Amino acid sequence: MIAVDRGRYRCLVDPGSGDERGVTAMRARELGRKGVVVGDRVALVGDVSGAPDTLARIVRVEPRTSSLRRTADDTDPFERVVVANADQLAIVTALADPEPRPRMIDRQLVAAYDAGMEPLLCLTKADLADAGALVAEYAPLGVPYVVTRRGGEVDELRGHLAGRTSVLVGHSGVGKSTLVNALVPDAERAVSHVNAVTGRGRHTSSSAIALELPGGDGWIIDTPGVRSFGLAHVEPRHVINAFDDLAEGAAERCPPHCDHLQESCGLDGWVTDGHASRARLDSLRRLLSSREGEPE
Repeated sequence: MIAVDRGRYRCLVDPGSGDERGVTAMRARELGRKGVVVGDRVALVGDVSGAPDTLARIVRVEPRTSSLRRTADDTDPFERVVVANADQLAIVTALADPEPRPRMIDRQLVAAYDAGMEPLLCLTKADLADAGALVAEYAPLGVPYVVTRRGGEVDELRGHLAGRTSVLVGHSGVGKSTLVNALVPDAERAVSHVNAVTGRGRHTSSSAIALELPGGDGWIIDTPGVRSFGLAHVEPRHVINAFDDLAEGAAERCPPHCDHLQESCGLDGWVTDGHASRARLDSLRRLLSSREGEPE
């Protein structure tokens, strides 16, 4: 399934066969409350010709290999699947205009690891600010990254996306739609402008959409800009798995069932001994505190 709009689902039938075609479908009643999201592999019945004014029915959603999930906030018990069956999460953040939000990046890293997806940092607007400090902050995690400039080439990014299904996430104004248009020239995604007063961008993508890269060399899924990324669905003990530079220390030095927020936590000594940065530990603890319902 490649797009959804007001209860109508756009599906691609027989992809890569030379006879692929877009089919519009609706959910069958027998699906009940089961959701269908972009990236899902589904079974269709009815008219699958793709001819104008035809409508098929989605009768089954195949098991998912991955599910990128988020909640409205850290206390919301209702999780939402954003996309399915992607293997890479491209976390898009601007180096300036608007300023980077490391804690949002951390949250999206947690969501990536929770979903079993590999993360990729995509740092945009390098013509406005240097990427060095942000790259150094995440270097201990070993997360691959790519740096782009406004109006610049995207060949390096294209290389990271080749042969994969990648989800682009980021808050409004960071340049996701600009990247999508550069990668898929006929996508024609609307581009927003950042408000000079608030530093926020306007939401230009209202729903997720899957787009095939030119030459059939992978897929990208563009998602609407987000201002928050709730992690109520992630168990606190799993959060540290997104912090490889700290997870080793937790295994070696923390007492059983350590929540990493108490004085007995062994991570302070791990940082003091130079195995990880204080900034990364502070970020982890802010995230854990937020996950417990405290303000972020």
